[in-house]
Amino acid sequence: MTTAAQPGRAGPGSAVTSSRIDNWLLVAGAVAICAAIGWYAHLTRTTPGLWSFPLDLTVYRDAGLIVQHVQPYYDAHRASPLYDWPGPPGFGGIKFIYPPFAALPFAAIPAHLRMLRVEQISSVINILAVVLAAVATVLALGRERGLSAKRGLALILLVTAIALMIEPVQRTVYLGQVELVLMALIIWDVCQPDGRWWKGAGVGIAAGVKMVPLIFIPYLLLTRRFRAAAVATATFGGTVILGFVVLPKDSSRWWLHGLFLRGSYDNNIIYGGNQSLLALIERLAGPHAHALWVATAVVLAALGLGAATLLDRSGHRLLGVAACGLTGVVVSPISWDHHWVWVLMAAPVFLYYGLLARGWARWARFAGGAVVLAIFGSWATSLWGERSVLAGWDRGVIWAAPSGKNRELSWHSWQLIVGNAYILTGLALLGLLIATALRVTLRPDPAAVAAPGTRKPESQPTMSRPS
Repeated sequence: MTTAAQPGRAGPGSAVTSSRIDNWLLVAGAVAICAAIGWYAHLTRTTPGLWSFPLDLTVYRDAGLIVQHVQPYYDAHRASPLYDWPGPPGFGGIKFIYPPFAALPFAAIPAHLRMLRVEQISSVINILAVVLAAVATVLALGRERGLSAKRGLALILLVTAIALMIEPVQRTVYLGQVELVLMALIIWDVCQPDGRWWKGAGVGIAAGVKMVPLIFIPYLLLTRRFRAAAVATATFGGTVILGFVVLPKDSSRWWLHGLFLRGSYDNNIIYGGNQSLLALIERLAGPHAHALWVATAVVLAALGLGAATLLDRSGHRLLGVAACGLTGVVVSPISWDHHWVWVLMAAPVFLYYGLLARGWARWARFAGGAVVLAIFGSWATSLWGERSVLAGWDRGVIWAAPSGKNRELSWHSWQLIVGNAYILTGLALLGLLIATALRVTLRPDPAAVAAPGTRKPESQPTMSRPS
C-alpha cells in the first residue's frame, strides 16, 4: 500500500496533514482494538462467556458426527440420516438445513472432543475470520485506491475493533455460526488479482456451504472475469459431487428431491430475527405476499448486480463486492441477524471515503457510518427486557420490538422501524450504492486506480485534496 502525490492536486502541506491524520488514526486504532479485546475478556470472565449458547454449532457438530456414523446421531435405517435427524434435544426441532457438503468440515472434529472445547475453537476461528476479513478488505482498498502503509494498518485495527462490537459478528460467535468464515473467504477470493488461476474457488466453496454466495458467480460474469466464474462454478459443482460421494442418500434428498427449494424454517419467516426482504413484506402485507417478494427480489437483484458491475468497471471494486454481498443478504428469503456480517465492509468504506472528502461531505460520511454501526451495534440485552443469567451484550436494536409467537404481525409505529432496522438500513445502503454507481459512471473519477489485475495505474490518488 503506497501513496504518491499527484501533480497539481496536493502539495507538501497536505502531505504533512495526511501524515498527522495517519498518526492519529493509528493511535485510535490501537486504543480501539485494545478496548475491544479488553471488553471480550471482561465478558468471558463475568458471564458464561462468548460461547454461552452455541445452538447452531451444536447442529453442525451433530451433522459431523452423523458423517462419522457416530450413534445415536447416525441411524442407518433413516431414509436420510442427515436431514431426518431431529436435532439436538431441547432445542425445539432445530435441524440441519444446509447442503450436505456443509457437514463435511465438521466431520474432522474428533468425536471424543468435549463440546466446550469445540465452542472455544469455534470462537477463536470466528475472531480470526474477522481479522482476515478486515485485512482483505483494507488491502483490496489499498491496491485499488491507494493507501499508505500506516493508514492501511490503522484502518485494519479500527475495522477489526468496530466489527467485534457489532451484533451480527457477536451473534455469529455466540451461536457458533459460519458466516464470518464464509465472508472472509469470499472477500479474500474476489479481491485477488485476476491473473491467479484459482480465483473463484473461494466463492465455490462458500456456496457449497450456504447457497447465498452463488450470487457472486453472475457478478464475476458481469464484470468479465469469465475464468474466475468458471472456477467458482466448477468448485461449487465439486462440492455437490463430493456430497454425493460421502452422503449419497442425503445429497439425493437435498438436490434431487427439492429440499434445497423449500427454504429453512418456513414457519419463522416473520420472526424478528429474520431481517430479509421477504420478512419485511410479510410483516407488512401478511403471509400470502410471496409473489410480491419474488417480483421485488428480482428487481433488486438486477439493480444490485448492475450497481456492482458499474462500480467495478469504474475502478471501485471493493464497493462492487459490497454491493453484491449486500444484495445477496437482502434478496435471500432467510437473512438471520448473524447473516448481516457483510455490514462489516461499511466501516472501511465510510472511513476511507470520509477521510478523502472535505468539509461537510467528510462529516456527513462519518455520521452515516456512525449511524449504520449504531444500528448494527451490539447492545446490552437488558435494554430489551432480558433478565436471565445469560443476558449479555449480543443483541441489536431489532430486538427492542416484541418477537415470537407471531407478535411481529401486530407491530405498529416505532416497532415497525426498529423491528425491521437491519433490512431497512440494508435497503438504504443498497440504494446509496446504486446512486454511487450511477454517479461514478456518468462522472468518472480521473484519479481512480485500476482494480488489481486489470491495468497498471499511472498514478495513485492522494489522501487529501485542496479545499
